[in-house]
Amino acid sequence: MSLQTTLLLIPLLPLAGAVLAGLFRHQVGRAGSHIVTILGVGLSFALSAWILSQQISGQLDTVNISIYTWMVADGIRFQIGFLVDHLTSLMMCVVTFVSLMVHIYTIGYMREDPGYQRFFSYIALFTFAMLMLVMSNNFLQLFFGWEAVGLVSYLLIGFWFKKESAIAANLKAFLVNRVGDFGFLLGIAAVLMTFGTLDYAEVFSQAGTMVDQTISIPGGMEWNILTFISVCLFIGAMGKSAQAPLHVWLPDSMEGPTPISALIHAATMVTAGIFMVARMSPIFEFSDAALSFVMLVGAFTALSMGLIGIVQNDVKRVIAYSTLSQLGYMTVALGASAYSAAIFHLMTHAFFKALLFLGAGSVIIAMHHQQDMRYMGGLRKYMPVTWITAWIGTLALIGFPFFAGFYSKDAIIEAVADSHRWGSGVAYFAVVAGVLITAIYSFRLLYLTFHGKERFEVVADVGDHPPDGQLAHAPKESPWVITLPLILLAIPSIFIGWYTIEPVLFGGWLDDSIMVLEKNNVLAELGENFHGATAMATHALYTLPFWLMIAGFALSTLIYMFRPAIADNIRKRMPFIYRLLENKYYFDEFYQKVFASGSVRLGRNLWHKADAGFIDDGLVNGAARVVEWFAARVRRWQSGFLYDYAFAMIIGLIGILAVWVTMAPGR
Repeated sequence: MSLQTTLLLIPLLPLAGAVLAGLFRHQVGRAGSHIVTILGVGLSFALSAWILSQQISGQLDTVNISIYTWMVADGIRFQIGFLVDHLTSLMMCVVTFVSLMVHIYTIGYMREDPGYQRFFSYIALFTFAMLMLVMSNNFLQLFFGWEAVGLVSYLLIGFWFKKESAIAANLKAFLVNRVGDFGFLLGIAAVLMTFGTLDYAEVFSQAGTMVDQTISIPGGMEWNILTFISVCLFIGAMGKSAQAPLHVWLPDSMEGPTPISALIHAATMVTAGIFMVARMSPIFEFSDAALSFVMLVGAFTALSMGLIGIVQNDVKRVIAYSTLSQLGYMTVALGASAYSAAIFHLMTHAFFKALLFLGAGSVIIAMHHQQDMRYMGGLRKYMPVTWITAWIGTLALIGFPFFAGFYSKDAIIEAVADSHRWGSGVAYFAVVAGVLITAIYSFRLLYLTFHGKERFEVVADVGDHPPDGQLAHAPKESPWVITLPLILLAIPSIFIGWYTIEPVLFGGWLDDSIMVLEKNNVLAELGENFHGATAMATHALYTLPFWLMIAGFALSTLIYMFRPAIADNIRKRMPFIYRLLENKYYFDEFYQKVFASGSVRLGRNLWHKADAGFIDDGLVNGAARVVEWFAARVRRWQSGFLYDYAFAMIIGLIGILAVWVTMAPGR
């Protein structure tokens, strides 16, 4: 099998599974739908792993091939092709592995859902769209994958389409992403205008020659063209990767089934923006202004979204705000020119965040789809596998030494500390304070869910829709199709950081994909003091982030295990701050009143004053009234008597003769 065929099969196998499970769902049945999709994604993962192994062994260099030309316009070729370098192969493996775990997990989680085949079709299609995005070698295909993941996320968030909150959530996600995608499309248009091509290799090779070029924008301002392109592209990333203020759709995406929450938050959709900025490093590197903007947006998101996670009671929403915060960390790393650190954290985060979401889904099943942590507690004795894997995911998330999240998060913090870019001081404060906050909300989730006293009761014959805190039967551990993915995700959540930090961050693994100017290379400075993964973990015991993490652990343990009254007292003493966090800084209310309601009011005013008033009453009806008035008066001339018409003809003839005589030549 040729390399080109192999690369084609990687995205097309999940697509084939999606088509079979979706269009032929009645023919393949429920079992057939999960067999064809898991087989497609599984083979895609196997081929992706083979590509990665070939690159690790040095038998495969960067591959940049065009599959076919879609169209040619004014000499510009719009092509479909693949760029497979080390960044691509890493992303391919992350996407397909996490997706495979989600597919297996879905067998157990969705087994009673009437939309079983449709769900498998959608998640396989999601995998195809993300693979097309990360494997693209040009902006056209990137945009196709970009919009495709947005479309499928819309379908999956609103999967339970009879549920009003799910429909509102998927519409919200769709609209907010359209805002970001408008900027993204402007950026691609600017690339085409500036470079005359959409091919990555050609654009990146010319980027350095455009450093001094400017573009006029509305208002008479002159912007550096690379800054303009970078900012526009990043606005797209703000929508996809849920950076403030375009973050509001991601927590509401929890309305979809839990497997898709894991897939969106861990391997697809939200990681697209981080990947895109890293891929565009040859453009971003020439704009310090754009990188400072990226860094500050990430800093605000990392700190502010983590604080909201502390007051959430829905088990999935706590993890969702955790995702927002961790995406902020990745964005800060991008702004500090530590692109490799951002991708490294993307990779480690994919494993432990998928683990946490799927673990939350296991708990939700056991609690008969109760998601409020205030009605849980004491579940560790009922669900030992879920409990242990949840601890592993939590330790990875908070950055405990030797766990995967420690290496990637600590690298970001150190990179920002060494950065001299404008805004790095603010960003450093945000990511360091975020360590304390992450520990607080993470252990709060663990304690309220698995530890302490049971805050639920088992009531026989309670019905299909019991009140909060009541269950028809005692919780129990989930079946193997749910616990097996948890175990398989827990393994890389522990070891992947220790195993890969040296090649990915300090061994030049991503040098063929990412370009960093020497003056911005903060990771090179860190590499000079890197003495191995073990030494890095032991050294962390003497650093501020580690002790902030311990402080967060101690504070959360004190409050949620021994003195829960402290939380109530804090809430009573600081009601304004609590309401601010509980209402998520009023972003939703602001958008509702200013944009949603404002757009409705604008539309009504345009209807009444412009459409109904000026156009209908003024132009259309007004023209009719003028014709009616004129016709009413002309009608009086039509008497029906012959002598009236003869008289009119004589008068007309006299008038014509008078004009002719007056204007005759020689007069």
